[in-house]
Amino acid sequence: MTEPMRLIDETGAVVADDPPLPAPEVLLEGYRGLVFARRLNDQAGALVRQGRLAVYPSSHGQEACQVAAAAVLAETDWLFPTYRDVAAIAARGVDPLDVLVMLGGDWHCGYDPVATRVAPQATPLATQLPHAVGVGHAARLKGEDTVVMALCGDGATSEGDFHEALNFAAVFASPVVFLVQNNKYAISVPLARQSAAESLAAKGVGYGVPAVRVDGNDLAALIVVLTEAVARARRGEGPTLVEADTYRIQAHTNADDPSRYRTEAEVDEWRPRDPLLRMRAHLVATGVLTPEREAELAAAAEEMAAHVRAGMGRESAPDPAELFAHVYSTPTPQLREQAALLAAELNEVQA
Repeated sequence: MTEPMRLIDETGAVVADDPPLPAPEVLLEGYRGLVFARRLNDQAGALVRQGRLAVYPSSHGQEACQVAAAAVLAETDWLFPTYRDVAAIAARGVDPLDVLVMLGGDWHCGYDPVATRVAPQATPLATQLPHAVGVGHAARLKGEDTVVMALCGDGATSEGDFHEALNFAAVFASPVVFLVQNNKYAISVPLARQSAAESLAAKGVGYGVPAVRVDGNDLAALIVVLTEAVARARRGEGPTLVEADTYRIQAHTNADDPSRYRTEAEVDEWRPRDPLLRMRAHLVATGVLTPEREAELAAAAEEMAAHVRAGMGRESAPDPAELFAHVYSTPTPQLREQAALLAAELNEVQA
């Protein structure tokens, strides 16, 4: 496969003009998304350290993938995220506080998937991909104008669900865009120990799925590639596999010790490729991002972070009866019996 497509380099300079860059206002809006995503990552990390959030898988360094994935979708489209895609869900318009509910330890995903057209975050690797293809296939059968953006990481490409999803999508021309955020590690397993393929994009060849490699830290290139992939799906031409070359700067989660499997020197090599700093440099150099506008964006991001802090600080009394809700559409006799037993025990304690 060819080298990942790039339009803007680490210094913010334009290195290719074919295809043309997105319009300046599109890039400025994308930069706003990067600022918000970075602040959300930082705020969530702080909440974990304070014990107010159970776990957080940061997307620091991968925010361009998150922002671009949401930016290219229409209201009628669907986003299928993983556990690391909090920033993508927030960029889709879901309240960040609602996105963090599950990671705070609640039993539900925190938002209405149907109303937001965002599927619940998938913690098991690749299990959401066949679901994404199913939604796309159903929309196609019903004649709906719907495209599905299915996110996953490099580790997910080692799962059977990934291959089944690609095969089904290709055979039935499902309107799905598979965005693989190749951040080089499946927790602690490096890419070289996962696949001997020339690239992850090469995996699309065997299924007849067009594949593209793109610099996952170049927001402009991501927007161009994903926009075309979505348009192709909307035209009824089937799925596209996009491999975004990026890097996870921070630990897998707060429970991870990355020093056991990678060096700090490796991380330092990727820090200058930061997607936020790259886009900022480009917008400042072209005069699109003024100091006043940057101050406005920073203030708005701080307001969002304060909203998240305040919301995560509120205690909600758990309802034990929810243990039996949504297990079956019609509760079984055993569930009713167990619910009654728990209710009786709780009445005794309160009496």
